[in-house]
Amino acid sequence: MGSDESAAGQEPRARQVPRQDRRPEQGRRGRRRLLLVCLALVVAAAALEGSARLGWFTTGVDAVGRGTVVVTATGGDLVPGLSGLALLALAAVAAAVALAGTARRLLGGLVAAAGCYVGVAVVRLLLVPPSAAAIAALPEAPAGGTPAASVTPAAGPLPAAMAAILLLAVGLALLVTEPRLPRFGSRYSARTAERAAPEYPDRAAWEALDAGRDPTAGPDPAAPRGRTDGGVPGDPV
Repeated sequence: MGSDESAAGQEPRARQVPRQDRRPEQGRRGRRRLLLVCLALVVAAAALEGSARLGWFTTGVDAVGRGTVVVTATGGDLVPGLSGLALLALAAVAAAVALAGTARRLLGGLVAAAGCYVGVAVVRLLLVPPSAAAIAALPEAPAGGTPAASVTPAAGPLPAAMAAILLLAVGLALLVTEPRLPRFGSRYSARTAERAAPEYPDRAAWEALDAGRDPTAGPDPAAPRGRTDGGVPGDPV
């Protein structure tokens, strides 16, 4: 009978062990998610800056005395703000680590909105490319030139499309998985709590049993108590 009660009392404790073992694993998973978020933001920033410098569309322009000159429209010419969004993605790396809770969710919404903006711009330009006259009117085109060839797409939109996908994925990850991401200073707080918490919750009960006292009983009525007249316990009245 006693063994059954002892087994029943140890069963909840045995069930709690896997939960405690899962905490470090959950912490590692959260740090891996945050690391992936930061890496995706860095790659998106590099892709945006590269796309802003690469050519998106080219055409030929007849220049007076120079013949046909190839003019290239870069991502910075066609999608204003690509370099600024690259800086935003880099700043979001530090913000994703430092912020938590609602602030980090707002950051996720901002990052997702930036990804949507870039994605819509890429799709719009691929479906409706700029005209040869619009490219010939760019500042780097020869002055007074006339379009002499059709518009040819280049590889510039590809990095921008990849950056849009990454930004959208990161934004959704920050919005959905924010409670499972680590917070700045959480490891220090957890270690402080572990040091402050008693190592053995039943230590006081075991010490009472070793001293021959009943840990479930109240205070000993025979033990000396403090006096109410301001004197020291044990002094004669």
